Amino acid sequence: MAQALRGKPVADALTEELKARVAALTEKGVTPKLAVLRVGERADDLSYERGATKRAEKCGVAVERVILPEDCAQEDLMAAIGRINEDTSIHGCLMFRPLPKTLDEAAACAALDPAKDVDCITEGSLFGVFANRPKGFPPCTAEAVMQLLKFYEVPLRGADVTVVGRSLVIGKPVSMMLQAANATVTMCHTKTRDLPGKCRQADVLVAAAGHAKTVGAGAVSPGQVVVDVGINWDEEAQKLVGDVDYDAVEPIVRAISPVPGGVGSVTTAVLMAHVVEAAERTVA
Repeated sequence: MAQALRGKPVADALTEELKARVAALTEKGVTPKLAVLRVGERADDLSYERGATKRAEKCGVAVERVILPEDCAQEDLMAAIGRINEDTSIHGCLMFRPLPKTLDEAAACAALDPAKDVDCITEGSLFGVFANRPKGFPPCTAEAVMQLLKFYEVPLRGADVTVVGRSLVIGKPVSMMLQAANATVTMCHTKTRDLPGKCRQADVLVAAAGHAKTVGAGAVSPGQVVVDVGINWDEEAQKLVGDVDYDAVEPIVRAISPVPGGVGSVTTAVLMAHVVEAAERTVA
């Protein structure tokens, strides 16, 4: 039976660390604050917002909601971002995406102050990830993968890691972060020739393709560590599933993160860590 790389202990440990850092900031008269910028009432946005708010309460991070109607004008959105940028009491901003198609999402992302970009939606933050420089913050989910591997003491130095997925949200940034940890990274995707063969060669496999059961029994080998980043709704089973066929893969590999209960459980704690770090930078 494979070791289950569960996210809850990782998130709990990070939360305890953040409590101490928030207490130190409070002594200096600073309360870390996150602005949640949401347009409309998408169910997945609301779900994540609830989870983030609960995690913020545990860490001692304040949350300010900035809610706009789905049919808001671009000017209203840009004005809201401008107010967040100018408010010195706000240290980080989480803007839910995708935005309604009537809005210019690229312009909205570009307008946010990179210093408050705690989920890597600006080009400045992406540059920081790709150049391995402390500018902005990496995507929360990509860093959650790294936190999970660190907590379970998965060695990355010199390891062969295959990442399945090439998005700017997960695939590309996590590949850069893994390389910064001295792993040798192979990037693949659903159009890769002999994808199963390339996956089998890895010491660590990160599945972030965005398609259910992309990774099956034929794509893994004994001794591997598998991190499943995917979140997909299985209509037939009426439940959330990952990009990995868990039932088929779990008996073969050494360790695997479940869905739900794996990487996703760590993301809100990472979000709070970014807000706290942003606050710390203002008093450094």
